[in-house]
This record gives sequence, structure tokens and C-alpha cells, in this order.
Amino acid sequence: MKHSASRISTSRTPRRTAAAPAATAAATVLALAGLVATAAPAASAAPAAAPAARTAAAATSATAAAAPDIPLANVKAHLAQFQSIASANGGNRAHGRPGYKASVDYVRAKLDAAGFTTSLQQFTSNGATGYNLIADWPGGDPNQVVMAGAHLDSVSSGAGINDNGSGSAAVLETALAVSRAGHQPAKHLRFAWWGAEELGLVGSKHYVANLSSTDRSKISGYLNFDMIGSPNAGYFVYDDDPVIEKTFKDYFAGLGVPTEIETEGDGRSDHAPFKNAGVPVGGLFTGASRTKTSAQAQKWGGTAGQSFDRCYHSSCDNTSNINDTALDRNSDAAAHAVWTLSAGTSEPPAGDTYQNTTDVPIPDGGAAVSSSVTVTGRTGNAPSALRVGVDIVHTWRGDLVVDLVAPDGTAYRLKNASGGDSADNVRETYTVDASSETANGTWSLRVQDTARYDTGYINSFSLTF
Repeated sequence: MKHSASRISTSRTPRRTAAAPAATAAATVLALAGLVATAAPAASAAPAAAPAARTAAAATSATAAAAPDIPLANVKAHLAQFQSIASANGGNRAHGRPGYKASVDYVRAKLDAAGFTTSLQQFTSNGATGYNLIADWPGGDPNQVVMAGAHLDSVSSGAGINDNGSGSAAVLETALAVSRAGHQPAKHLRFAWWGAEELGLVGSKHYVANLSSTDRSKISGYLNFDMIGSPNAGYFVYDDDPVIEKTFKDYFAGLGVPTEIETEGDGRSDHAPFKNAGVPVGGLFTGASRTKTSAQAQKWGGTAGQSFDRCYHSSCDNTSNINDTALDRNSDAAAHAVWTLSAGTSEPPAGDTYQNTTDVPIPDGGAAVSSSVTVTGRTGNAPSALRVGVDIVHTWRGDLVVDLVAPDGTAYRLKNASGGDSADNVRETYTVDASSETANGTWSLRVQDTARYDTGYINSFSLTF
């Protein structure tokens, strides 16, 4: 992963004891039953879902074929090959060095043997030739392309086994699993391995810049996998396209593994050029140089006060620098997303969505804050089943009171504070009977942290009419 400055960090220790993920999930379900209060008109909570603002990528479908398990041994065998390549070529696989081209040749040979159509895209950076490797799986709707990618280059100081052999190996093994299964999804599948990411996303920028506007519009989603086996791992999901984000979150929820929004490398990996070009993006990450907090260690295990990857951009980023559990889970999640998002069998909830994705910090034990959307061009009143998408990142959701405020100032209580609501974050879609309210105007999500010692922010707020 390209080096980046952190955007948000929390160092407070929440007022809770460690609990098994399954127990935390159960507590969350029980807590939802007590959200409705009499202080304001009632809203009902639908099953947890991220607000959907696009229809470009498909949501999970019960009829979609299930993804196969990705064998950890296979992924680690690719990592061993990357290590051997680095060891035989000056200790690294960096752009312009022989170890990078040998890595490309290794991956391409595997894909060619599996029946993919592969191509090398050349570019020049720092006076050296770089390569992007693109692999297309035959079949699927060419007007709806699901891409999965990872950068294949390392920094010059080491073999880059976690950064980013881990993502490259997982994407490779997912592609090989497509071949083994003879998978024929509705959408077209394309896989990519990027060059010169460590020099500023050079390869992926080159690829996107050389797509025609028509070809860009055909990409219904790009999934990025950069550092997914960090030894002191966290489980981070990109909060970009809501459908892709929900696909990953639902997968980890099914494992009983809590996730957090990825902020350490936000916009600093190969998804950024796609996002800037209007392509829906998402991805996974297990952390780099940022320090794991006590709260995160309680959720995920590992060591608080230590970097997620102490060997980030160092010579010790070798095959010993991998958390097998994290690598296994994230590889399986990658396959799940590829299978699910390429199925093309369902779409996000219908309706016009108005969304605000600007982060709003929530004062610790302080005054209420709001995130607002302005609704225009509608006639009459709001519906009796107005969907309110709430995504709040917070280390202790039990402290939070959440209201929807209509344009005339009427407040609809979505969530009460509760000492028994011992979980992170508020990610729900609530249903509000707002049929007495004029649709047009400024609607607000109002959030107040009623107690001290925990921190967070409003990540996004949406209304779907």
C-alpha cells in the first residue's frame, strides 16, 4: 500500500469487557428490540443494511451460486513463490526491478493455464518500464464488468509479502477458483494486478486514464485488496459504494467477525483512480503502520498499542509476516464478493435516494450534531415507509441518541441511549411513517453522545423515498 497519513484515530478504551464476536452480535440483535421510545414519533428498524445510493452493482441474492472456499494453502503457496522471486532478484519485487517482472510472469502463467485471456499493459515511470497484468474470464455480459485487483509491486526494501503479496495472491487464487468451478456469472469478470502502486498508483492511474468513457461506464464495480494478511490484523471495509460495502460486511457478520470502516489508507490505493472516474469501488484491508487500539484488540485479538503491521515497508515483510486467519478470511471474502456481485440477479432497494457522506464528528458527551440532506422536486408528502439509512462509526453505540428531524422540526426517534446496548457503531435502515410531512425541504439526522469516554462520527445518512 502506498504510504498515507491517517485520517481518524481513536485511542480511548471503551467501557466494556471483551466478548466473543457471536455474543456481541447477539447483544446487538437484542438491543435493536428496545430502540423505539415514546419521546418522539416511532420508527421501526429493518434488518441491518447499508443505505444504497447506486444500482450499478448487484446486491446479495439468495439464488446466487455460493462461492467456493479459497484454500489457505493455495494462497500461501503463491506467497512462497513471491518470496522466492524476491530472494532471487535482489530481495524485492519493486517497479523497474527484475523481481517485479518475474512476479508478473508467474501470475500470468497460472492464468493462461487456467483459460483466462491475459494481456500486459506497459507504462513508463521513473525511467523504467512498468506492467499491468489484466485477465478476462470468457463469458458474462460485456456491458457489466466486475473487476477485482491488487498491486503486485513491493517497495525496494523488501519482498512485500503482506504489502501486497497478500492481496495479489488472494485475487489470483480467486481467479483460479473461477476456472476450477467453470463459473459462468451473468456479469463479465476481469482481474488485474497493478504495477508501480508504491510510486503513486501509477499503474492503475494509467489503466483508468486509457479507458474510453464507454469502457469506464461498463465497469459496474472494482474491488481492491491491498494488505489483507497483516500480522496484528484488523478487519476493515472500504465505505465507498454502499452495495459493495454491504456485501463485505454481511460476509464478515456471518462469521461473527466485527468490521470497521477503512480510514488509514483511504483513497491511497488502486481503487482511487476508479473512484475518481465514477466507478463504484470497495475493498478490504487489515491495517498498516497505524496502532491497534485497546477496543480493537478486544474485538479482534492481537496486541493493543502495536502496529497492525510492524514490518510495513520494511525488509521483514516476508512470509513470516502473515496472519493466516486474516488471510484466510479475507481471501474467502474476496471470492464471496466476486461471486455475489457478478451474479446480476438482484438490485438494491428501489426508490430515489438522497445521501450525505460527509463525516460529522460527534462530541464526546457533548451537544447534538446533524447531517442533512435537502430534498427537492418531489410532490406531496413523504411516504409512510420512508427508509432512513444510518451509518455511525462509534466505539460505544449505547451512548447515542439518534433522531430523524423533518423539515418542519418534527423529530422521529430512531434510537435511544441504553447502558445495555454494548456494541460498536450504528448501521441500520429504519422505516419511518413520515406521511404527515412535506417531502421537500431539509431533513437531518441528529445524533447526541450522552456520556463520556467514547468517540465516533456520522459516516453517512440517507433517505430513500
